[in-house]
Amino acid sequence: MGNSTVYEDLLKTYDTSLDHSGVKGERLACRLQELSEIGYTEPGGVKRPGLSAEEKQAKQLVKSWMEQAGLKVKEDGAGNVFGYLEGKTHGPAIASGSHVDSVPNGGNFDGPLGVLSALEVVEAWKETGFVPDKPYEMIIFTDEEGSRFNSGLTGSRAMTGDITKAEMDQLKDYNNEGLEQVLTSYGSSLKAFQQSVRDLAELELFVEVHIEQGKILEQQDEPVGIVSGIAGPAWMQVEFSGSAGHAGNTPMIGRTDSLVAAGEFVSRLPELPRTVSNTAVATVGKLDVSPNGINVIPERVVLHVDARDIHTEPRDLLVSRIQQLAEEVAEKHGVAIHLQQNTSITPVPIADELQQELAGILEKHNIKPVRIPSGAGHDAMILGRHIPVAMLFVRSQDGISHNPKEWSSLSDCVQGVHVLKAFIELQMGKT
Repeated sequence: MGNSTVYEDLLKTYDTSLDHSGVKGERLACRLQELSEIGYTEPGGVKRPGLSAEEKQAKQLVKSWMEQAGLKVKEDGAGNVFGYLEGKTHGPAIASGSHVDSVPNGGNFDGPLGVLSALEVVEAWKETGFVPDKPYEMIIFTDEEGSRFNSGLTGSRAMTGDITKAEMDQLKDYNNEGLEQVLTSYGSSLKAFQQSVRDLAELELFVEVHIEQGKILEQQDEPVGIVSGIAGPAWMQVEFSGSAGHAGNTPMIGRTDSLVAAGEFVSRLPELPRTVSNTAVATVGKLDVSPNGINVIPERVVLHVDARDIHTEPRDLLVSRIQQLAEEVAEKHGVAIHLQQNTSITPVPIADELQQELAGILEKHNIKPVRIPSGAGHDAMILGRHIPVAMLFVRSQDGISHNPKEWSSLSDCVQGVHVLKAFIELQMGKT
């Protein structure tokens, strides 16, 4: 779908009875359309890398809407945007938001839907004259996707202080420019980036709306679901080393073919996640063969495993079983093995109380509560290390994401806004 038809296509099937309580589907559709025009790519996708001119333009557009809605807007040295709305009382704010950057040739909903849903709540309050009991904060995070540096969640990690000086120094983008140079081009500085760490006691809770990027809600025929936890990835590098040789002259008996060993490892890996939990997953997404010649027995294979779960204990057990499998396969095929764990991010389970509150709201909206683990990382995962967080998923057509064909119906998106609004108002009423 080309960007010129996002607005029209969203409205084609929209159930206008969902326009109530100050929430307006057409406004949401119009804003999704306008964002889709920034960094537009054929056929209908977007390219808005983090800390790029396109991401900045998208933020500027949303900032103008935030100001019109009555929010006090500011931006930190990492490019994170904050919109503040005073409440009847002072104290920590209830916050919501997401990001507007994209993967190369990405879709129009991943990130923007969460940002615009958080804004639509403010618009609805403005239209109905509602003043929240507590302060409300809307946040646009910088460079969530990580397409700039191959290291995502940059803005939320800067805000929480979860990005080290050593990592800042090592970051290089697709033009081989360092973080300092990229920030200078963006209009900030490394010093301002380092000063973007904020006092998280200012936030009581953060809730993020996001497209599901999967098919569970579609299979259950429900528009909105509850995220039960955000999986923490553990990335491992597995290296099998054998002996190179001529593919024609080397007898089959006695070969030490590293690719045969790697092949068995890859084929058996999918058996392991179900042995630790029903939410664990494991994937080999990258594999390098050396010397990689058509008539040469592979001497060395380096592959990368991504293992995830929403709970730390089963995730770490899965990592241990993956290591055992690699060692077993290496011994069986007479090749050497070298294992290295490169990344280990703590999973973020969502508190049962918050899940129950969301379930009650969904039931009031005649939506069956479906709980879904998030395999992908989100800014809520970073904040969840420090403050309570919750997440809502909105149904994705065919489960497609990071693709111009990414689509969620306007009716589903607006139902997501209503659930978000009710949940935030519930938190506002807590003492």
